[in-house]
Amino acid sequence: MHQIEMVNLNDLVSKDHVYRKILKFYPSDIIENGLKDIEHIKGSDGYGASRLFKCLFIQFLEDLSDRELERYLKENTAGKWFCDFKLLETTPTFTLFGKVRSRIGTKRLSRLFCTIRDALKASGYMNEVLTFVDATHLIAKANLWKERDKAIQEKVASLNNDVLPKVAHDKQARIGCKGKEKFWYGYKEHVSVDMSSGLVNKVAITPGNIPDSSGLKNVCPSSGAVYADKGYCGKKAHKIASRRMVHLRAILKNNMKKKNKDLDRWVSGIRAPYERVFSKRSKRVRYIGVNKNQFSAFMQALVFNMKRLTVLPPNPA
Repeated sequence: MHQIEMVNLNDLVSKDHVYRKILKFYPSDIIENGLKDIEHIKGSDGYGASRLFKCLFIQFLEDLSDRELERYLKENTAGKWFCDFKLLETTPTFTLFGKVRSRIGTKRLSRLFCTIRDALKASGYMNEVLTFVDATHLIAKANLWKERDKAIQEKVASLNNDVLPKVAHDKQARIGCKGKEKFWYGYKEHVSVDMSSGLVNKVAITPGNIPDSSGLKNVCPSSGAVYADKGYCGKKAHKIASRRMVHLRAILKNNMKKKNKDLDRWVSGIRAPYERVFSKRSKRVRYIGVNKNQFSAFMQALVFNMKRLTVLPPNPA
């Protein structure tokens, strides 16, 4: 004789699971509003845009590929619970996730991210009094031997950023340089972080050859003071900050006349905690092109903010 036991999926997820903590801050209403015009995505088998967006959230939270995400949702009860699937419900196949990202699009996700950020500001979790700004390299490809061989076949003397769009698969990636010895092929991620909470305020992706100072216009706040490294000490960065009515406190280069080592050491100390956070993120890009990698950057920033909210004081100052 077999006994039948009724199981509730909610009971299978531990009370202190990180997904429960994140769900307390997950902006379901804002996301449903932002996706209501695409609620029924072609080929989505009736899952709905809101549930599929939660799947993408899990993907970036757990750093999964599309195939890994398909398997994760099949086998992980906490993942099913977070994405509002029933215990025995069929979960999406990997082919659907690419369609969902394309249907949502970077522009719509940008509006969602800004709306969520504004809600956090209204709740007191974020402000633009003190801001950390930095840029990090993102690698699109580890080497360029195939591109070099193709350039030689086309009788090109040297492989540079002018030649790469003609021979590379990723037409928007560029060779970037930091200092005199560090080179990479790919993109740059420019980020501004609210220093009172550690939450990401703005994020932007540019080709790898764009200077940090030029990327400041994409992430510069509209008030307060900005603490930056040597990449922002030039006239261009100060001009951008001046237009936004922002005080820019950038570390100066050693050959500058106004160099104050004690002051710069103090600025470095203030910046250090935020640099450690972003030094641990993956430096490899997921996709081809600025637009798709910008989508990825918004999702990673959203995931980071939701995780960060779980450790912040419940009543922000």
